[in-house]
Formats: sequence, structure tokens, C-alpha cells
Amino acid sequence: MARKNALGRGLGALIDDADKEKLEKLERITEVEIEKISVNPFQPRSNFDEEALQELASSIKELGIIQPISLREMEDGSYQLITGERRLKAATMAGLKKIPAYIRTADDQAMLELALVENIQREDLDAIEIAISYHRLIEECNLTQENLSDRVGKKRSTVANYLRLLKLPAEIQLGIREKKISMGHARSLISIDNPEQQIELFYQIIRDELSVRQTEDLVRKKIADSIRSDEGKRKKQQLNEAYRRLREQLSGFFSSDIQLRVNDKGKGKIVIPFTSTEELERIIGLFDKLKA
Repeated sequence: MARKNALGRGLGALIDDADKEKLEKLERITEVEIEKISVNPFQPRSNFDEEALQELASSIKELGIIQPISLREMEDGSYQLITGERRLKAATMAGLKKIPAYIRTADDQAMLELALVENIQREDLDAIEIAISYHRLIEECNLTQENLSDRVGKKRSTVANYLRLLKLPAEIQLGIREKKISMGHARSLISIDNPEQQIELFYQIIRDELSVRQTEDLVRKKIADSIRSDEGKRKKQQLNEAYRRLREQLSGFFSSDIQLRVNDKGKGKIVIPFTSTEELERIIGLFDKLKA
């Protein structure tokens, strides 16, 4: 059986005749003035979390933009956004005047796909560059992960693992590009949901020169500790709710503002306040009724 073309049907035929200058142009990253960029009117996303945008803007101020946006050059010299509206908004909030971007023309779909696939075949790419190329193929060439795995000759799980790297904080993505940690380290960090914990472990890996196996063990321990902590919090919340209901029931029964105190070991006390001898006698009477 003939080996399946890793570039996908139709792409192989384009390679021999491809205009190399155009390929280079497609892959060239250009600094574009933000004021010349307009948002795609067909962009389906309209709501952006303001707090998340502020966090991204702070990250951009400190680290710059890890993943360039993609633009379409218009006839009048302006640009229309294809992908990266969130990055564009955050860059504007960060006070940037220019932003790194891939520039496309309206009719270069096949050439873009070819350029990206060709780019991925290079041996000098780091994991983040590969992930960004995969992401662009999916977003700009309307491919599914399954289609993409056929195009690049990789398992779908491998493609998914690269794409997940783009969910890591920018600080860690930059660390991958600078070879401070490996993709194996990064894949372990993805298992943790909390970005602050991810960054904390990222620096611990560098500081203690942890191997991938040591990192995996550390992450498993962190996850187990987090699960135990969450279970403890849930139990405490359940107990607090039960104590609250008990306090309300006692307060209703004695017609008094009952005080209920319980420590972490389960010890505590119930206080029934009274303001006069008559009120004390009334409370005692209620106890006598309970004995009857």
C-alpha cells in the first residue's frame, strides 16, 4: 500500500511549482500599526472578559506578544483582523502602537496552508512555534484536528498535545521557546488548572533542575493535595450549613439569639443568652417541657 501523503491531497502537487518568494512573504511577521487594523465584521465572538483582558495586557507589557495575530491586507492599505481579536484588544489596553502580525491576501488560502505545513516540517522549530502553526491551520484554513493530523502526518493526540501548550500562561510559553523547560515538562503543567500554581511550578522546575519524571511526580502530588483540600472545604461547608440550620432551629425554639461555636476539631459550645430573670425562667420552663 502506498504511503499516505503527509501533506494531504492536492498539497503535494503545489510544492514543486510553489513560488518560494510568496511562501516567505506569507511566513514573514510584520509590525503593523494598530490604528490601521479593523475588526472582522463577521467575527462571531463579541464578549470578552474584562479581568482576563487586563491580565493579558499586563502580560504583554512584561513579556510582549508570544503569538502574532493574523491580518488580511486590504486594497486601501489598511488591514482587517482574521484571528487574534483578544490579543489585539489587550495590546491596545497595554498601550502598544504596533503589533506583530502575519499578513495575508484574500485569495491565498491554498498557499497559506502549504506554507504552514512546509513550516511545520522544519527541524529547528520549538514546540510553541509548532503549536502556533497548528492553531493557524485550524483557525485560518478551517481544518479540524483530524484533518490537521492527516495534513502533517501526526497522530491526532500529538496535535492536541501541541495545541494545549497555547493554554499555558505566556510566561511558560516563553520559557518553552527559550528552552528553559521541555515540552515534557510543559505537558505535565497543563494538568494543573490554576495558572498561578503552573507558574510557581515552572520556576521550581528551573530552580531545582527537575527532570520530566520528577515534574510528573510533583504535579501528581499537587493534584492529590488539591483534591484533599477541596474535599476538606466541601465537608467544612456542609458542616457550616448544618450548624447554621441547627442554630436557626434552636433560636426559633427558645425565641432567643442562640450562639453556636465549633472549632476545627469539632469541639464547641451552645450559648443561650438571656437579659432578665424572667427570660431565664422562661428558658428553664422550655427545658422542663422537653423532659416531660
